[in-house]
Amino acid sequence: MSAEAEQAKSSVEMSDEELEDAIAEVIDAEIRPGLRMDGGDCEFIGYDEGVVRLRLQGACVSCPSSQMTLTFGVEKRLKDHFPQIEAVVSV
Repeated sequence: MSAEAEQAKSSVEMSDEELEDAIAEVIDAEIRPGLRMDGGDCEFIGYDEGVVRLRLQGACVSCPSSQMTLTFGVEKRLKDHFPQIEAVVSV
């Protein structure tokens, strides 16, 4: 079994608190650095019933491509790690 498949399997078995911590770690390690390179950032607000809530910051707030970044960048990356995520929304 690949490392990603093993991580996805184990993430399904996490408590909600453990899952929130793991999501926050992936956001900090893999997503925020890319956003910062373009003058933006995001803040993890929380996770509830399959939905990750983020607050976009910096250049991301006024960027016309922010919804595409959220859906095709952030959401895809998080779903790769955590199959139980259904959506990522900006609040």
